[in-house]
Amino acid sequence: MGAERDPGRVVTFSDAVIAIAVTLLVLEIRPPEDTEHLWTGLRELWPSYAAYFITFLLIGQMWVNHHVMFDHIRSADRLVLLLNTLLLMEIAFLPFASAVLAGAFESGHGKRTAVVFYGISYEVAAILFNVIWEYARRGRRLLTATTDAATAAAISRRFHPAPVWIAAGTALGAWHPVLGVAVLAAFVPFYWWPIKGEIASLRRTRERAEKSAP
Repeated sequence: MGAERDPGRVVTFSDAVIAIAVTLLVLEIRPPEDTEHLWTGLRELWPSYAAYFITFLLIGQMWVNHHVMFDHIRSADRLVLLLNTLLLMEIAFLPFASAVLAGAFESGHGKRTAVVFYGISYEVAAILFNVIWEYARRGRRLLTATTDAATAAAISRRFHPAPVWIAAGTALGAWHPVLGVAVLAAFVPFYWWPIKGEIASLRRTRERAEKSAP
C-alpha cells in the first residue's frame, strides 16, 4: 500500500484531534439563561452532565486503546493512515452525538432516536479500531519485532467484543433509552482494565533490554 511511515507522527496528530474532541464536550453544556432560578436550571442540566461524563470517559478510553494499538505498530502505510483518519473523523463527531443525546433527555422527546444515533457513532469507531488492528497484524508486516503472537491475540480479544457490546446497547436503547445508555456506559469500566498479554509483552521487552545493556 505504498510507502510506510513512522507511526509517531500519526499518534501525535491523533492525540491533538482527541484532545480537541474532549474539549468540545464541555462547550456543548449551555449555562441556564434564567439566573433567578439558577439552582433549578443547573439541576435540570443533569442529562448534559451525564452525557459529558460518559462521553469523556469513552473518548479517553479510545485514546488509551489507540496508544495500545500504535505501541505495537512499527510503521503505517497509506491504508492505515486512511483508516486512522476515518477513526479521528468519527471521534471528532462524538461531541455532537453527545449533545444530541443530552438534548433529547432534557426535552423528553426523541430519546430512543438519540440513543440509537449515539450508539451508532460509537459503533463505527469500534469497527474502525478492529479494522486497523487486524490489518496491521496481518502477516505481522506492520508490527514491531517485540510484539509476539500472544500479545497481538490479546489485543484482538480486547477489541473484538466492542462492536457487539455497543450494538447490543444501541438496540436496547431503541426499546428502552435509559437501559441502552446504561449498557453503553458499562462499556467504560470493562475497557479500562489492562490487557494481560500486553503487560506480559512489555515485561519481556524490558527484560531483554536489561540483558542486552552493557
